[in-house]
Amino acid sequence: MPVFYECFRIAGVPLEVRMPLCVGTSLAGIIPTSIRSFRAHYKRGAVDMAILRVWWLPILIGVIAGSVVARFASERLFKIVFVAVAWSAAIRLIFARETWKLGDDLPKGLLMRVYGFCVGILSTLMGIGGGLFSNLLMTFYSRPIHQAVATSSALAVLISIPGALGYIYAGWPAAANYPSVAALQIPFTLGYVSLIGAVLVMPMSLVTAPLGVRAAHAMSKRRLEVAFGCYLLIVGSRFVLSLVGGL
Repeated sequence: MPVFYECFRIAGVPLEVRMPLCVGTSLAGIIPTSIRSFRAHYKRGAVDMAILRVWWLPILIGVIAGSVVARFASERLFKIVFVAVAWSAAIRLIFARETWKLGDDLPKGLLMRVYGFCVGILSTLMGIGGGLFSNLLMTFYSRPIHQAVATSSALAVLISIPGALGYIYAGWPAAANYPSVAALQIPFTLGYVSLIGAVLVMPMSLVTAPLGVRAAHAMSKRRLEVAFGCYLLIVGSRFVLSLVGGL
């Protein structure tokens, strides 16, 4: 997300559409990475398939809702959602305490489906495949961080494909509003998805996804929490600067 944001800023993409274009392109780029990451985690037996069976439909509904919101939302909303969730997760991970939890296990019934919907809509507005919010939620319910990361890779598959299609739909009106800048000044753009951006990211992400899986499982629980939390804090800070200074 920050890399796309800087690239589109340098390319002169209007501020009003820069953030949703980052989100849509990020979701498209996540598709092959999420599939490969899920397969790697699944082989290790780390993915909780029971959660997927409960969440797949609420998440899909959330993705559709997020795509509709993206069609009409201001670019500030995308940044606010990203920073709020990223920093909440960072605080939870860096300053984790055993007493910081909502329960000993994930709930059943309606509340669990509401959580799934929230994962879908927030992930679609952030362009991160469900990782931030689902990690935060699962660790608050005493699930191991390794299992949370692994299950999030599966959620990314559910979110990235319909999410990318949703941003293509959401971006058509924006493209029509900027006819003088040739598809938002980025060639080969479909709605809020830059095909060039997604294609450039995909090859390297396919190579690094298995490396990330091995690195995650090689770390201790605490080290993985701190490393992931610091990463989220840094990434969120970039968009705080953007909100404050308009950068």
